[in-house]
Amino acid sequence: MEKRNLTLLTDLYELTMMQGYFKYGNKETVVFDAFYRKNPCDGGYAICCGLEQVIEYVKNLNFSYDDIAYLRSLKIFDEDFLDYLSSYHFTGDIYALPEGTVMFPYEPMIKVVAPIMEAQLLEAALLNIVNHQSLIATKTSRVVYAAGGGVMEFGLRRAQGPDAGIYGARAACIAGCVGTSNVLTGQMFDVAVKGTHAHSWVMSFPDEYTAFKTYAELYPNACILLVDTYDTLNSGVPNAIKVFDEMKAKGIKSNFYGIRLDSGDLAYLSKKARKMLDDAGYPDAVISASSDLDENLIASLKSQGAAITSWGVGTNMITSKDWPSFGGVYKLVAVKPEGSEEFLPKIKVSENIEKITNPGNKTIYRIYGKETGKIIGDLICMADEKYPEDEDILLFDPVNTWKKTLVKAGTFTLRELLVKVFDKGVCVYESPSVAEITENCAKELNTLWDETRRLVNPSKVYVDLSDKLYQTKHQLLDKAHNLNK
Repeated sequence: MEKRNLTLLTDLYELTMMQGYFKYGNKETVVFDAFYRKNPCDGGYAICCGLEQVIEYVKNLNFSYDDIAYLRSLKIFDEDFLDYLSSYHFTGDIYALPEGTVMFPYEPMIKVVAPIMEAQLLEAALLNIVNHQSLIATKTSRVVYAAGGGVMEFGLRRAQGPDAGIYGARAACIAGCVGTSNVLTGQMFDVAVKGTHAHSWVMSFPDEYTAFKTYAELYPNACILLVDTYDTLNSGVPNAIKVFDEMKAKGIKSNFYGIRLDSGDLAYLSKKARKMLDDAGYPDAVISASSDLDENLIASLKSQGAAITSWGVGTNMITSKDWPSFGGVYKLVAVKPEGSEEFLPKIKVSENIEKITNPGNKTIYRIYGKETGKIIGDLICMADEKYPEDEDILLFDPVNTWKKTLVKAGTFTLRELLVKVFDKGVCVYESPSVAEITENCAKELNTLWDETRRLVNPSKVYVDLSDKLYQTKHQLLDKAHNLNK
C-alpha cells in the first residue's frame, strides 16, 4: 500500500491554535502525554498498539502544495502562517511504550517533547491511530484468553472501513490471533491468512456432497467444510465424513481438515458432531465455529463442554462492539520556557477527579517479582528519578494513600517502559515485525496474574505515583485552589 500523506488528518482547532502560537511568537518546548483513563471492557489491562503507524505518520508529516491551497481556501489562515506550514517538519523527541506492551490507566503510552506548535499538530492523528489499534488488540486478547488460543480474525466485512479492517486485523494478530481472513493485511504485515468457504459455495452446486467433494479436491491440505447450509447433523456432517472417507481411501492425508459451524446451538452441535467424527475414525478433525462470537459467548460455550477447537471471530472483535472507544487523551503536562533548561509542571484541574492530570516530564518503571516474573505494580515518576534494585521501594495508592506496599530490596526487578522513538525529529527506533511484536505481547501478557486477566471483576494492578510526583501534583492543586478563592 502506498504511503499516504495524513498531514490534514487533524481537527481544525489544532491548526487554529498553531496559528495563535505562531502569531504570538510562542516557541516554548512542551511535554504532552497520551494516556487513557479506563481499561476497555472493564478489564484489568490494555495493550499498546499502533506505534509503527504513528512513526510513519510523523516521518511523512509535511504540508503539500494542495494542502496549503485547501487551507488558504478556508480564509482563516494568514499567508505568513501558511508559509511556515509549507516548510513544516517535526523536530522534537517522542518516547513510547513498545507495541504489545501491557499498560494501565494514566500511564503515558506516548510522550511528545517538542516546540508547542509541533507537538500540538500531532494530537488528533496520533490518538486516532493508537486508540483504534490499542482497543482492538485489548479486545482480541480477551477473546484469545477465553478461547485458550486458536482464534482467527474474520472481521473485514464488518469493520468500519478499509483502514479499520486492515489495521484492526494487524492489532488482532499482535494480540494473539493465529491468522486473519484479510489478505491485504497478510501481504502488508506478513501474517498468516486463513479461511474456508461460504454458504454460497455449497448452494452453487447441485448438492452439498458435490460441493464438499470439489472443495476437498482443490484444497486437501486445508479442508474445513462448512456444514450448516441445510441440516448440520443430518446432512452436513455426514457428507463431510463421506468426503473424508474418500480422501482416506485415495491415500490423501490432510494436514488440516474438519468442519465449521456458523449457526445454531454451537455447544450442542459441536458435541454431537465430535461424536460423529470420532465414531467415523476422525478424532483429529477440527471443529471450527463462528457466528457472532465474543469472549463472553466463548467462555460460556466452553463451560458447556463445547467440542470446538478453532474459533472464527468477526464483528464483535474487529469493532469491539461492547466497548467501541478506547478513550485515549493527549494532555499538556509540562512547559519549558524559551531560554530555560527546566520543565515547569502543568496540571489540568477538574471537578471530575478522573480528569485531573499527572503533571511534569515523567517516565514509568514496572516492578516485577523476582521469583514469579509477574507484575507487582507500576510507578509513574519524574523523568530524572532513579530507583536502584538494591533499595526498598514504597508504593502507595495516589488516591487512597493509606494503602501502601513495601517492596523489599532484592525481591524485585525493574524495567523502564518508555523508549525513545524520535530524537530531534529523527527516528531512532526500528519497528519490529508483527511476528516479533506478537511474541513480545505474549510475553507481556504472561507477566499478568490470571486474576488480572479474568473477564469479570479482574484484580487491579496498582499504578502508583512517586512521592516527588505526588507532592508536585498536590502543590499545583493547592495553588489552583488558592487562585480561585
